[in-house]
Amino acid sequence: MSDENDTIPEDSEAEAPEKGERIAKRLARAGICSRRDAEKLITSRRVVVNGKALESPAFLVGPTDRIVVDGQLVPEAEKARVWRYHKPAGLVTTHHDPQGRATVFQKLPETMPRVISVGRLDLSSEGLLLLTNDGELARSLELPAAGWVRRYRVRVHGSIEPESLVPLEKGLTIDGVKYGPIKAILDRQKGSNAWLTISLKEGKNREIRRVMEHMGWPVSRLIRVSYGPFQLGNLEEGGVEEVPAKIVKEQLGQGGGNWAKADTEDRPRPPAKHKPPHESKGPREGRGAYESKGPRDTKGSHESKGPRDTKGSHESKGPRDTKGPHETRRR
Repeated sequence: MSDENDTIPEDSEAEAPEKGERIAKRLARAGICSRRDAEKLITSRRVVVNGKALESPAFLVGPTDRIVVDGQLVPEAEKARVWRYHKPAGLVTTHHDPQGRATVFQKLPETMPRVISVGRLDLSSEGLLLLTNDGELARSLELPAAGWVRRYRVRVHGSIEPESLVPLEKGLTIDGVKYGPIKAILDRQKGSNAWLTISLKEGKNREIRRVMEHMGWPVSRLIRVSYGPFQLGNLEEGGVEEVPAKIVKEQLGQGGGNWAKADTEDRPRPPAKHKPPHESKGPREGRGAYESKGPRDTKGSHESKGPRDTKGSHESKGPRDTKGPHETRRR
């Protein structure tokens, strides 16, 4: 992920309103593209406001302004929404691929609105990809300043000793590129392959693959299992599911804001046979998909509440229940 440059030239259009919203931010909130890409559209004169092609991103727009991008009218910004998507390997995370490869957005259900991704997963990577219709929200969640940990399950080729992973926690520099701290845990060594759980906060382009290659352990499979508090859970490959606005607000620490309610009836469903993790009723909703704040977060969505839950449904509650039905109680 590259850092975005939000510097806006100080010069402004003569006809800009005294108060309003920056045009690049408005386009990002409408889900057209990121703010950085919006600035490129503007400098290419592809953005027209009230019949005039803009030349500079230093332009403010109001709620009544008519905005057109590439001949298409930009609708009013919708309430912010977030989806979890289980990206399969073999798809690129872009709206338009010059090489004509299949993209993530081409595989989404037709009922989905226009969305952009929070960060990216490369062609060969799979797992959790967050989607949103709000470019400003996507940008805020991507930045390292958000402090959100990205967690991955990674299969590498090579024999690994646990102590060899410790130096990664201090970060390292490869070919002049500085990578931040990486926490790696050896889960299993099987023959010449090993499975690792890797956690990081920055997520530069192909960071895990480059670091593992540098260590002599080429990556053969990479699966993102969580992004901040949001978990891949049991979402099926290719499946997409909207995160309830209440959950998003709780996880982002925002008590209010321009949030839409999740559409529980028209919500896009995963392909094949799959039951979304928060479809069930009751307080267990969301386990395995969203990381809550309590100590039970590490439990699976169907984990029992205590050791007695593993007993049969008709098992007695105590040793006296084994007595015959006509046995007399004695004190």
